[in-house]
Amino acid sequence: MALPLMPKATAVWLIEKTALTFLQIAEFCGMHPLEVQAIADGEVAQGIVGYDPIANGQLTLEEIRRCEADPNVRLQLLAPVNPLPRRHSAAHYTPVAKRNDRPDAIAWLLRNHPQLTDAQISKLLGTTKETIQKVRTRTHWNSANIKPRDPVFLGLCSQGDLNAAVEAANERLAREGQAVPPPPPPETEEAA
Repeated sequence: MALPLMPKATAVWLIEKTALTFLQIAEFCGMHPLEVQAIADGEVAQGIVGYDPIANGQLTLEEIRRCEADPNVRLQLLAPVNPLPRRHSAAHYTPVAKRNDRPDAIAWLLRNHPQLTDAQISKLLGTTKETIQKVRTRTHWNSANIKPRDPVFLGLCSQGDLNAAVEAANERLAREGQAVPPPPPPETEEAA
């Protein structure tokens, strides 16, 4: 069963503001009834400010009134209106040691996957469109030392993220009626 956010603070609010039984509050907050009774007696949770479950969309006033009228009925938590946003697996913070690898990864993506848009590369590597444009036009301050290297190998993105971005770019090209470029040939190591 899902529990409300901040269950102890929610229990404090329900004890102070409603006529619900300790058992109803305990079951709703995932606590033991004796712990709820100790909160009501002031032995536990001193100084905890009550957390209003009505204002935060976890309960309705009608639900509380319904349960106050019948002590055998249990409170039902409302489904969240706005579920938590899905966390993207795009690059976030890049350590200082790997920041010089970004132009190499940009050059690799421009050479091996020209169908990717600047926005896709930017999201994939956590870089700016300006940097991508400078690498593309060879006006980057370090363009003499840029060597195209696989961003997955460099640890700047995952293979799954790269595959998803390439697939989305290929689908976009297919919708626009443009030819999808063939996959790049496998890289071979030159004998030293």
